[in-house]
Amino acid sequence: MKMFRTLPQDAMASVVVFLVALPLCMGIAIASGMPPAKGLITGIIGGLIVGFLSGSPLQVSGPAAGLAVLVFELVRTYGMAVLGPVLLLAGFIQLLAGLLRLGGWFRVTAPAVVSGMLAGIGILIVLSQLHVMFDAAPLASGLDNLLAFPGALMEAFSLTGEGNAVAGLIGIGTIASMWLWERYRPTALRFLPGALVGVSLATFLSLWLALPIKRVELPANLGDAIDWITPQSLASLADPQLLVAALALAFIASAETLLSAAAVDRMHSGPRSQFNRELSAQGIGNMLCGALGALPMTGVIVRSSANVQAGARGRGSAILHGLWLLALVSLLPSVLQSIPIASLGGVLVYTGFKLVDPKAIRNLGQYGRIPPLIYVSTALCIVATDLLTGVLVGFALTLLKLLWSASKIHTRLITTDTNRAELHLSGTATFLRVPRLAKVLADIEPSTHLRICMDQLHYIDHASIELLEDWGRSARTQGGSLEIVGEKELKHRVEGRQRAALAQP
Repeated sequence: MKMFRTLPQDAMASVVVFLVALPLCMGIAIASGMPPAKGLITGIIGGLIVGFLSGSPLQVSGPAAGLAVLVFELVRTYGMAVLGPVLLLAGFIQLLAGLLRLGGWFRVTAPAVVSGMLAGIGILIVLSQLHVMFDAAPLASGLDNLLAFPGALMEAFSLTGEGNAVAGLIGIGTIASMWLWERYRPTALRFLPGALVGVSLATFLSLWLALPIKRVELPANLGDAIDWITPQSLASLADPQLLVAALALAFIASAETLLSAAAVDRMHSGPRSQFNRELSAQGIGNMLCGALGALPMTGVIVRSSANVQAGARGRGSAILHGLWLLALVSLLPSVLQSIPIASLGGVLVYTGFKLVDPKAIRNLGQYGRIPPLIYVSTALCIVATDLLTGVLVGFALTLLKLLWSASKIHTRLITTDTNRAELHLSGTATFLRVPRLAKVLADIEPSTHLRICMDQLHYIDHASIELLEDWGRSARTQGGSLEIVGEKELKHRVEGRQRAALAQP
């Protein structure tokens, strides 16, 4: 098998991916309002199962920050028990979409909406994990977290909140370590990820000083963290809101996965991604995660890019990284139980800031003022309301922009005589351009014999026809007339309505 031919390179790369994935799996679980073990289970399934089935050999799957906000809201509102059934249904939708070869359609998402969605998610993660950094519980919404943070900060540094202040310093130290490592790391140690360096330093320091802060809680046996789905929990899918949540989860997970796969393809010259196979593999992975009560997964760009940069040549790296996660959790759980939760919160704050990419606004600005507006509107709406509403607002704005752009009409008025004129129309005449067309007609004397040329007009809708008819009726009462020339279908459409109007008493 080809996988065995590339095993030496993949084995080396898998260690790097494992080191990147370890803190992120636990941190994203905490950000989702779930126990850290749930994130580790998802990472293991993403490696061992999805890595083997994947249609994108160099992509790595696991718990994603992009879904943390959706899962947190779902768990907070309905309880942890509903996540399994919702995820099972979402995975089935992904599997079915892959079998029906719909993978390409999940990628039909405007870049402004995707970037805005990631920015909104990043802001929400930062606002929630700032509380986690101070060993406090995040609140329900982004705005609540923002408004409550000054009070939490004052309490942490008060006389009664000494432990919280220490935790906050550990979190801040983790962020500083990550930033410094990413900026100044030695070439010989470039394979070490900043998140691992920051968490390791924070863990060693907290143990050396015996700091009174919260640490990761893991069961002695990973099997104890599995919550098998039950027939009673499946009955919860009768709630229409949970069905909507499953659809939203399936769409967002699929879009993030396939956009990540496309980005990974641009990083290497190896085999290209098979998007439908990748979508089906993600569906199987999420169905397994749902059955075990774990977190949802996607293909994740951070771990995937680390995989490519570490020299991976095939799917062996993703599979082995899942094996290393399983081995560590099974054999050395005490190592993970020493990690400060505040340090993982710092990792997520750093990750959230990176999702809010200011360069995205500049890049979108090359295509006009509307894409940056969609980006900002989507992000702010996600922060002010919820993830699904923000994404729908982004899509609605994109469709409005598309309608506006697709309805461009150009007018050219030529006066051929004292009371004769020609109006040449080109482009598309829709209701969105009726005000402009009405302004042109208003400047033409009603006594004019107007000839409208539609040779270059691609389409005219009912609102525009009504406008021309109204002008024609008004002109006939004042000695003018209206004549339509141009494409047959457009001409017949307008003249037919004119004859019907004249036949009316």
